[in-house]
Amino acid sequence: MRRLSTFVLKHKLMVILFWLAATIGGGMASSVVPDRLVDDYSFPDEPSYQASAAITRTYGNGGATEPLAPVIVLPSGTTADSPAVSQGLRSAAAELSASARIRMLSYADTGDRRLVSSDGTTMVALAFPPGSWGGKGKIEKTVSDVLQRALPSGSKVDLAGLGVLEDQIEGGASGGVVAETLIGGLGALIVLAWVFGSLLALLPLIIAAVSILVTFLMVLGLTQITDINSTIQYLVALIGLGVAVDYSLLLVKRWREERSAGADPEEAIHRAMRTAGRTVVFSGLTVAVSLGTMMVLPVPYIRSIGYGSMLIPLVSTVVTLTLVPVLLRTIGMRLEWPRLHKSESVGKVWTRWAGVVTRHPVIALVVGLLILAPLTAAAFTIKLGDPPSSSLPANGSAGEALARLDSNGIPRGVMTPIEVLVPRGTDPQSVANRLGNVPGVFTASAPDLPEWRRDGTALVEVLPVAETSTPDGETTVRLVRDAVAELPPGVQVGGRGALTLDAAEALYDQVPIMIIVVLVLTFILLARVFRSVLLALQAIVLNAISIGAAFGLLVLIWQEGHGSGLIWGIDATGAIALWVPLVVLAFLFGLSMDYEVFLLSRMREEYDVSGSTHAAISTGLGRVGRLVTSAALILFLAFVMLAALPVVDLKIAATGLGAGILLDATILRALLVPALVALTGERTWWMPKWLGKVLFISARETAVHRRLDQERERAQR
Repeated sequence: MRRLSTFVLKHKLMVILFWLAATIGGGMASSVVPDRLVDDYSFPDEPSYQASAAITRTYGNGGATEPLAPVIVLPSGTTADSPAVSQGLRSAAAELSASARIRMLSYADTGDRRLVSSDGTTMVALAFPPGSWGGKGKIEKTVSDVLQRALPSGSKVDLAGLGVLEDQIEGGASGGVVAETLIGGLGALIVLAWVFGSLLALLPLIIAAVSILVTFLMVLGLTQITDINSTIQYLVALIGLGVAVDYSLLLVKRWREERSAGADPEEAIHRAMRTAGRTVVFSGLTVAVSLGTMMVLPVPYIRSIGYGSMLIPLVSTVVTLTLVPVLLRTIGMRLEWPRLHKSESVGKVWTRWAGVVTRHPVIALVVGLLILAPLTAAAFTIKLGDPPSSSLPANGSAGEALARLDSNGIPRGVMTPIEVLVPRGTDPQSVANRLGNVPGVFTASAPDLPEWRRDGTALVEVLPVAETSTPDGETTVRLVRDAVAELPPGVQVGGRGALTLDAAEALYDQVPIMIIVVLVLTFILLARVFRSVLLALQAIVLNAISIGAAFGLLVLIWQEGHGSGLIWGIDATGAIALWVPLVVLAFLFGLSMDYEVFLLSRMREEYDVSGSTHAAISTGLGRVGRLVTSAALILFLAFVMLAALPVVDLKIAATGLGAGILLDATILRALLVPALVALTGERTWWMPKWLGKVLFISARETAVHRRLDQERERAQR
């Protein structure tokens, strides 16, 4: 690290010009990148995706897109069998198909009495819109208006459907990612001003701006090679702000500490790089490794998030280690005004707290675990996938439509149809008859109309009793697939329910591999930086506990709605989108590990100097406590800004990340970490010689530790 700091200080102008050019290029790229990103969340290797894509490609609608479910109440004296009703439904279907490429299923097309109430005055239809749900309000209005005009006067049309219900879960307005980043930067500036008490607070923000823009430049390069999901722009801007500020904050604080100890400005830079700079390297690598594990998942958009996300800590690390020393040497002393904090002494509050924990480590450990255990238990109730209608807000006409379905004995599962694509040469009606007898199926239809027969293929609509997002509905999807497997080759099962099942398997079947990879690589990195087996294991175990607790809070706040309505005005979601836990897991494992690396590295350093575990805990927590609190607060503010974006899934992800950071910076850092180190005592620092050789721990480091051990032994004698 000294060689690196010597090099950059020797070539200050070159370093500044390089990062200036890269920042300007990044500024230009940041306006281009959003247009180069994609909103594709597909699973191209899964059979249900291929079936749904074939349906959408051939028919121009349906597939994995949720249909609208118009619930029609006929006027007095009119029933579903009235000629005017049948004629109106057929007329509406023809108009919707011709003008909006909307395919409709109704009693008039199928003659299926199960789509009609027992008294014949209420009926349900399905309207399959084209492609995605872009322009939702327009499509809903079109369907409602066309049906209202075509049906007898006095008919009432209310729209149900999961898409309609999900539309009622909306976040507040947002000024976009740039505005949110600026607001987050202002919050970070306030925290940094409190930390430094001088204009030096501006330096980490300069590093954050350079890191974010350079990362955007590199993301633009990635888009030339592969598709990158649009989610990455929010992660780069807001999480990049927190990570870059954290890393530069650690280095600048250490520089001030060395200055307070009497080192001249340049020597203070070298010392800070040797200690804090080394910690930044391992922190950045740990985060990058955690995020990089997303690339082992066989899902293109998750892989693309992994590609882009890895750049955030790596770029922030490089910018911090090269630009911060130069800025400290050139303008660092000028920014030390007004110097409100006269010294960088050990924090008295954190030192006293460390003393309390080391005197009562068992109590501290039990208290910490009692706080985290109920939250971790809640994590095991997480429901992944689409929320059922029972957990979605049912207001206005949509609520009335659902109430009518329930009161007339029509199950809500009709809103989540299973679409079956039948190839040429197979009789669609025989397929419908076979699938209609599958347990859990309410009815199955194969309309003999142009909208349902195209290019030699036909569509069979299977309506389950239970919504496919429920356990019973998932069972029905599997039974339908089993029945299709017995039919002639070429019959394919599509629809949202089948795709959700396949997506869950594609994402989570490989998660154990992902976890093993990240645990092994993280252990190697941590064992190297801490030069201790036990510290590395403790950090990993505690991090896993905090992540479990963060997932528990995510479940309580969003899935069950204990806070989402109060904070965001959004009702309980009932389920968590499939991709959210994976992204939260990858980011949180790396980001929350940062603070443990900050703290345990300083404890290791203090132990090497003093030879006392008690002193290592006391001085380490005293030196790093305020810094970690500040760094965590800044990153938490970034997640607050992420949660302000009007995308519910991003709000949920931001909640999990923010909760994890707070838990890590409080319960873990203040209670569990020092308590465990105190309980394990001298065994904390154990490192087998053979493992030290494998991890390339230098002979100089070993010699220093051997000398310190000998001095401790002599002192004890």
